[in-house]
Amino acid sequence: MSLLAAEPLRALFDYTAARVGPRADVVGDGHPVVVYPGLGAGALTTAHLRRYLKDSGFTVHDWGGGVNTGPEGSFDEWLLRLEERLERLHARHQRKVSLIGWSLGGVYARELAKRRPEMVRQVITLATPFAALAQGNHAGTVFKLLNHDKAQLEPHVEARIRECPPVPTTSIYSRSDGIVSWRGCLERRTLRSESVEVHASHLGIVSHPQVLRIIADRLAQPEGSWQPHAMARSR
Repeated sequence: MSLLAAEPLRALFDYTAARVGPRADVVGDGHPVVVYPGLGAGALTTAHLRRYLKDSGFTVHDWGGGVNTGPEGSFDEWLLRLEERLERLHARHQRKVSLIGWSLGGVYARELAKRRPEMVRQVITLATPFAALAQGNHAGTVFKLLNHDKAQLEPHVEARIRECPPVPTTSIYSRSDGIVSWRGCLERRTLRSESVEVHASHLGIVSHPQVLRIIADRLAQPEGSWQPHAMARSR
């Protein structure tokens, strides 16, 4: 509970560190990137991340869904709206799109990559407990409160969420996360998937200087030449 109570203050420190930290290096190739916010968050909470990635040389888009209050009704039917936006961005840019998701937003990014892998360049999640979405962490409780115990995921859907997308995938997590279980954020390391540990709060991971640099490094890799990060877990 101490980590949970400290989350707002730690997030403030993470954001302040990002504001006074070094400026972004231009490493991008201009390909499109979509950022999906966490539960209860919206465009304002990911603004610093999107600005950093824009300055790094990427074409960055907000998810376009306002405040993320969780899926409504059937999860698969609800995802169709996000899939349609992905299709439009892919058609507009004529390039594969990288997807970045914070917490619950990472679940959306992973599922979209499974549905339309031909349109997705890579997936990066921040503190997303895809392996334990509603168990052993505070995020499950918040999800139920915001959705009035409705639209809960069925067991077979939760099992599907644990599956890794068929595109290069990076899960960034923190053992000192005060909201989700870090163990639920671990992705097995393969030729196209990895987990990278940082020391950040759940609320501040989206603006933490180290996290920003890792994201830019992942996105900067040439398409088709993805390699694990030097800090990735060995298994």
